[in-house]
Amino acid sequence: MKELVERIKKDGHVLSNGVLKVDSFITHQVDAELMERVGKRFAEVFADKGITKVVTIEASGIVPAVYAAQALKVPMIFARKAKSLTMSEELLTSSVYSFTKQVTSQISISKKFLTGEDKVLIIDDFLANGQAAKGLVELCQQAGAEVSGIGIIIEKSFQSGRALLEEMGLNIVSLARIASLENQRVEFLEEDA
Repeated sequence: MKELVERIKKDGHVLSNGVLKVDSFITHQVDAELMERVGKRFAEVFADKGITKVVTIEASGIVPAVYAAQALKVPMIFARKAKSLTMSEELLTSSVYSFTKQVTSQISISKKFLTGEDKVLIIDDFLANGQAAKGLVELCQQAGAEVSGIGIIIEKSFQSGRALLEEMGLNIVSLARIASLENQRVEFLEEDA
């Protein structure tokens, strides 16, 4: 997605060879118009997959996932990283390690929102080592739902996440694929879609 790549070039900051900071438009302050276009692009790419639910993990995946769900006219579910007092029903749970935060979280979704009837599109902001997406896939599998695709805003292609998910037989579409963050420069590969 050319517009996304240009925004990363303009406003992304390389913090190290493995970390790209995009907090001015995705991960802290959100450019809602850009995220709407990102969500619509995912909806276009996966339009023929019969998606019934869009699933993400809190927090940075929520905005693009909402826009994808809106364009697909289906509900969006986000996996919570902390159980709230109102989540008293049976939960689907998985452990997820965050590359950026260097912490493992238990994520959960209520069983009443995800079933074996669902065809799921997973949306996430970053793909690095693939642990967040893998955790979301595990939640879907626990529910008996089919993962019909994974939409990633920014993929760090030099890390192992894509290979992990492809080994699981999953269809991944990344809108911006980064080949390298070395020498404080963002080098891109061609996008998937």
